Amino acid sequence: MPRPLWSGAISFGLVTIPVKLMSATEDRSVRFHQVHTDDLGRVRVRKFCEAEGREVSAGEIGKGFEVSKDTLVAVTDEELEQMPLPTAKAIEIVAFVPAASIDPVRLSGDSYFLQYDGPVAAKPYVLIARALARNTKVAVAKLAWHGRERLVLLRVRDGALIAHVLKWDDEVRDPSELAPKETKVTDSEIDEAVQLIDSMTTDDISGYQDEYRKALEAVIEAKAEGRQPPKPSTEAEEPGGQVVDLMAALQESVRKAQAARGEDAGEAEVHEMPKKTAAARKAAKKTPAKKSAKKTAAAKKPARRQRGA
Repeated sequence: MPRPLWSGAISFGLVTIPVKLMSATEDRSVRFHQVHTDDLGRVRVRKFCEAEGREVSAGEIGKGFEVSKDTLVAVTDEELEQMPLPTAKAIEIVAFVPAASIDPVRLSGDSYFLQYDGPVAAKPYVLIARALARNTKVAVAKLAWHGRERLVLLRVRDGALIAHVLKWDDEVRDPSELAPKETKVTDSEIDEAVQLIDSMTTDDISGYQDEYRKALEAVIEAKAEGRQPPKPSTEAEEPGGQVVDLMAALQESVRKAQAARGEDAGEAEVHEMPKKTAAARKAAKKTPAKKSAKKTAAAKKPARRQRGA
């Protein structure tokens, strides 16, 4: 496990649970250095002081806030640590909410495991973890960390508490102006879209991999060994053009999704017109003639009744 990033306690009513904050994810992206293309020399980013016109070391760099043009206020790390915040060394649970009520757009992408700190913390840690696991609620808490107070969501995964950093309400933009206006779709199109969703539904996404990173690593490995990078596959499907028939595109997507899952395409509720066989075409030609004869006979019967009158 990685080293702890923060240590403090979960404040749950009158219960205090000492914990350590540890990163729950890792970045596996391939990273590049900036180099001079002529000789592959490393390009460094140096930090200069504008007032003195010289390069400064990391120990000489502090924080400053611009209160007005050309006016900066220096703030030290000690001053930030001594701010009178109840969340400075505590993850203060402020509410419990239904998990479904949390808008995913508020998740910042940063996730952390909370490890209980010491034997005394074990029992209250397990208590809150099992209480959360027994219902559909999650805890919302506040935490002061890295120069700002954060809102976090606490939930349980495999018996361990995990914290997801949330955006504050005023940090989420209003998307109402982005939705298309006065666009009509039919109920049949919605039904097909729902069927496509059902066809692509799964309970496990662990099989998906970062294909871009794998391809990039193959390119780097080949160049490091003096080989030509692998060529792109010619079997890849070309992206389609503009969709003209939305219903047909949905139906074809359902068929492909079911085929990819190994399902019988014949069982799909795709509303396509079946092709008529030769026998069916002959029967279709005979059927109208019979109907016409029946209609003629039915039309003559009233006439005979009138003559009898």
